[in-house]
Amino acid sequence: MWLTLCPLFSGSSGNSIYIACADTRILVDAGMSAARIEAHLREIGVDIRDIDAILVTHEHVDHVRGLGVLSRKYGLPIYANEGTWDGILLRESGIPLRCLRTFYTGEDFYIGDLNVHPFPIPHDAKEPVGYTFSCQGLRCAVATDIGHINSTWLEAIAGSQALVLEANHDVEMVERGPYPKRLQQRILGRNGHLNNVDCAKVLLELVKRGAKAVSLAHLSADNNLPELAYNTVCEALCDAGYCVGEDVSVSVARRDRVSDMMILEGGE
Repeated sequence: MWLTLCPLFSGSSGNSIYIACADTRILVDAGMSAARIEAHLREIGVDIRDIDAILVTHEHVDHVRGLGVLSRKYGLPIYANEGTWDGILLRESGIPLRCLRTFYTGEDFYIGDLNVHPFPIPHDAKEPVGYTFSCQGLRCAVATDIGHINSTWLEAIAGSQALVLEANHDVEMVERGPYPKRLQQRILGRNGHLNNVDCAKVLLELVKRGAKAVSLAHLSADNNLPELAYNTVCEALCDAGYCVGEDVSVSVARRDRVSDMMILEGGE
């Protein structure tokens, strides 16, 4: 049995993550054009027609841009909670009713072989969530667009073997950068985005509880650097006595290219 996790895009320009286990294939978010999502899936050998569903974390455009076309063209089911649907349908009225699926935050449900657990996250959206996915003893998580560390979402993803985890910005780069004060406050605020240092703190706890692979995601183009995010996290792991590459693998999700694929292997 294999569980595959692969960011197709990651960043403020667009987000989409491919997850597959057994006979089930899904996307988390569709924040690029339908054509680009289709093209990136083809790069990893997946036909968009084989996708079973799209799950949405929240209604911001960098997570929902391709939903309308994908739903109309392929009839893909789209899963979101009530608050997120309220936000999506304010912008996108062309999603066919037959494609709409609603879940309740905190309540598990199934899509094919995957058990899905949506959990609340602190972000400036109507009802934002992250997800954990479980399949025959394998478990992964998606946790991005998170303003601060709290026990609710940390406990929700603990025990996941593979993760897409936000490392959005370096605090000093934000404070010294060109963004207006209001935007700086939004990014740094409790409902903004997770910084590199806090990402490292979270990952240290998760590695203690079984994490084996992480993709650092949703990096800011203006307030972070891939090597800075990577080094910050790896230094924290090394200082705590972990060997990067042996105890845990660390990669950085790319903004506009398919990222490294994480593959978990378990029993049948």
